Amino acid sequence: MKALRALCIAALAPLVCAQTANLNDLLASMRKRIETADFRATGHLVWVQPSGERLSYPITIKAHYFPGVLREWVEITDASKTGNGTPGSAHRASHLLLEMRPGGQSSITIAHTGDKSPAALSFERWRDGLFGPEFSYEDLLEQQFFWAGQTSEGSAKFGARDCIIVKSTPGASDRTHYALVKTWLDPSIAFPVYVEKTENRTGLVKEFTYYGIRHEEGVWSAHQVEVKVRGQSGSTLLILDRGSAKANLTLADFNPALLTKF
Repeated sequence: MKALRALCIAALAPLVCAQTANLNDLLASMRKRIETADFRATGHLVWVQPSGERLSYPITIKAHYFPGVLREWVEITDASKTGNGTPGSAHRASHLLLEMRPGGQSSITIAHTGDKSPAALSFERWRDGLFGPEFSYEDLLEQQFFWAGQTSEGSAKFGARDCIIVKSTPGASDRTHYALVKTWLDPSIAFPVYVEKTENRTGLVKEFTYYGIRHEEGVWSAHQVEVKVRGQSGSTLLILDRGSAKANLTLADFNPALLTKF
């Protein structure tokens, strides 16, 4: 029996080592994509209501990775229309400055039209979003690839793409409202095509599907991300129409003093 067990371990060892190496390579590629970020994009954040009506807000996102920190600026305009062209519900324009630091030291600062000074968004409110729980402020951060726990759950098909499923779990110092994140990564481009995020408090599962994956200026990106809460109607779409993958951004583009400039 011992000899058989040793034989099995010997036979499986190369496969385990290959999977580990493949996972490590994928994680290194994902982290490099974040650590070389320098982009600007404009588009729309669209709430598809259970009735089918759509509420759309223009959005601008810019991001740059500085040594040890990813800074991300998000501007959401208050103009909105429903699918039939009638005015949508009121929403004050907002500016957000997100700072993602590996090791749990991320922060989010926010300001709305009329605010005299920006405010740090409390951790409890990271799970909030413009339209409810679907697309939250925390979802604008890509923290999961820097979390302590990273394992491979093997290969799987998603649509026409062959993927590797990466399961990410936070460590004790990681600030997040998620218990785990599973990412279907296309290893040929080291880019996600589908993600499942499970909340730690409610068990709610959010599903992120990436459409229109494209390669521009040497960088992979998606034209659209659709977010759904499993078992619920409606969705939120993040649609990016245009931008630059090499925006040459500097610290001045992320000056907190700009948060109240509308």
